[in-house]
Amino acid sequence: MEKWQKEFWDMIETVADEVESFFLEMTEMVDSFFELTEEITEQVQNTITTELEQYLQELADPIMEVYWELEDVIIDDVDLGFPYSVEPCPEKNAACIGCRHYHGQVYSGNLLVCGMHPYGWEDENCPDWEQEEL
Repeated sequence: MEKWQKEFWDMIETVADEVESFFLEMTEMVDSFFELTEEITEQVQNTITTELEQYLQELADPIMEVYWELEDVIIDDVDLGFPYSVEPCPEKNAACIGCRHYHGQVYSGNLLVCGMHPYGWEDENCPDWEQEEL
């Protein structure tokens, strides 16, 4: 092999080694950059999340305090609007005891006794009374 061919191959090997070295260093730099950006992103996210939670907590605390205070005051005086049942008794709606038409649900504080007599019957003998089916 002639001298110029040997020098040419040496030069090619040197270039290949330098290119490989360059790419290895670039890979290390890119990896380091990504690790650094991951750490920074995590720190920023944690900081923002913590600060946002604190801000929302500070904002919600006074509102919740007022809400709980109002609930303590109002809960006893106001019907929450959910219907509930009331059974007829001798003192109230005596004519409805055992009647199949008796509805007996309270809606927003108003008792619906039945469809024919929404407020109930005055005495003990309702003209529309029918025996409950068992």
